[in-house]
Amino acid sequence: MRASRFVKLWVALFAALLVSTAALAKDQKQPATVVPVPRNDAWWQKRHESFNQRVKQGHVDLIFIGDSITHLWEMSGKDVWQQYYAKRNAVNLGIGGDRTEHVLWRLDHGNIDGISPKLAVLMIGTNNAGSNTPKEIAEGVKAIVEQLRAKLPDTKVLVLAIFPRGANPQNRERQVNEKANAIIAKLADGKMIYYLDIGSKFLAPDGTLSRDIMPDLLHPNKKGYLIWAKAIEPTVAKLMGEK
Repeated sequence: MRASRFVKLWVALFAALLVSTAALAKDQKQPATVVPVPRNDAWWQKRHESFNQRVKQGHVDLIFIGDSITHLWEMSGKDVWQQYYAKRNAVNLGIGGDRTEHVLWRLDHGNIDGISPKLAVLMIGTNNAGSNTPKEIAEGVKAIVEQLRAKLPDTKVLVLAIFPRGANPQNRERQVNEKANAIIAKLADGKMIYYLDIGSKFLAPDGTLSRDIMPDLLHPNKKGYLIWAKAIEPTVAKLMGEK
């Protein structure tokens, strides 16, 4: 009788242990923002591979990494890019729609292999704002920075705050991004990792975002790209060791 009670007690304790272990595992589960994954879109794979082919050619002193906002340097920002970055052997590693997890995968599959640029400019996270928390987004950005530092030890990293979006400060995604930025800012060490928030350059004094700068309240037009380039130019020049 006592043996039976003893067995039941141990069964109960073992069951409780399983529940506790499962709960702990759930708590420790990594957010999607830090788990590298590719996208299945054929055009995405093609653009990703074009990056790999470009870096194999060498002569890369400056890289821009990001999503569609970076991607569109080739369209809306084409003239501004030519003015500011073409002579600096700059390479655009932006793909529209990318989230932090997609950038992580790309960087681990050839986008920065065999190069040692002077500077990497990173701005990513706004596509995560609809489904991830500020902390999760910041963790994704941190993982990317850590990957850059590991793969490009001689490259300085300039992390840009996620740009403002939406018509006004009440926009949900803008608020998520602002909270993420507050965490991301702490990544800077003033030696190899730097942080710069130029968001206010795009906004009116009351915090509203004009369609004259970002027609869809997310992506800059030519005017917006010029604002971007001018705002980061002193920092870019300094970090690239230019006089």
